[in-house]
Amino acid sequence: MNYIHPLQIGSFTAANNLLLAPMAGITDSPFRVLCLKGGAGIVCAEMVSAHALHYGNAKSGRMLQVNPKEHPVSMQIFGSDEATIAEAARNAEAQGADIVDLNAGCPVKKINKAGAGCVLMKDEAKLGRLIEAAVKSVKIPVTLKTRIALTHKALLGARLAKLAQNAGASAVTLHARAAVDVHSGPPNIEAVAEACSAVTIPVIGNGGILTADTARQFLQAGCAGVMIGRGAVGNPFIFQDIQDAFAGKEPSSHTPKSRLAVYLDLIRENVAYYGERIGVNRSRKTAGYWIKDFPNAAEVRGLFVRLDALADIEKLFTRTLQRL
Repeated sequence: MNYIHPLQIGSFTAANNLLLAPMAGITDSPFRVLCLKGGAGIVCAEMVSAHALHYGNAKSGRMLQVNPKEHPVSMQIFGSDEATIAEAARNAEAQGADIVDLNAGCPVKKINKAGAGCVLMKDEAKLGRLIEAAVKSVKIPVTLKTRIALTHKALLGARLAKLAQNAGASAVTLHARAAVDVHSGPPNIEAVAEACSAVTIPVIGNGGILTADTARQFLQAGCAGVMIGRGAVGNPFIFQDIQDAFAGKEPSSHTPKSRLAVYLDLIRENVAYYGERIGVNRSRKTAGYWIKDFPNAAEVRGLFVRLDALADIEKLFTRTLQRL
């Protein structure tokens, strides 16, 4: 079976079917560019509030910006109002997004209190209207990202996939865990397989994909592609690793030294993109994924998170790299 192949989503075709998942505070422009270099077929941006965009929030507006180096990119939006969702979709298209994705799976309480994220799974009629509003407002494909269930009592994946298809979505991504599980526990791949059999649009599997073996299980279940989140943090080359594994090749060796060198490059890119203060602060959020698996790694992390200047961070990393 040829697991890696071009992925067609509506009128758009990606070079391969391995996608970077949207992750708040992580999948910004510098990281998306890095993951494309690491073999991703499509990169998804961190979700942007349609409500904030409507009221001209500058930070949210900047989140829609697309670097020419980061195509193909899917821009994820969230909200609970048809008019603002349509407006946000148009804004994403105008900024150069290749795909617009609607979030209906986020379990964060702040998002849910605003009537967005996974609570939309409770109101299928409303969710359908939001998808239709986005589809009608743009020429680029619109996709839905949701979950297989809210709780363990009832699986909703197949129904939501049908709803997305009927509302005009070009693909649906299913996180193979219930909303109550957030990111813990094994993925329910059988529930995703049920959705794959229920629709003709591509179903993209997501959740707990850290190895080629798990990716293979999703693809064997009928998924057109897989979406990788936390597995890419600290290893943005996981997409190429999976392709190599499927081709019978040994994945490239990712030593603590090479990982640290890539992280330093990412920190520099963050500083160049955001400025020193914000760039360093954003880089700190994922330090545990990058600075690990070598003697005194905890000490180096502790020193790093207390540094504010890029020059001091470069000195710390240079000393550490020389010892590895």
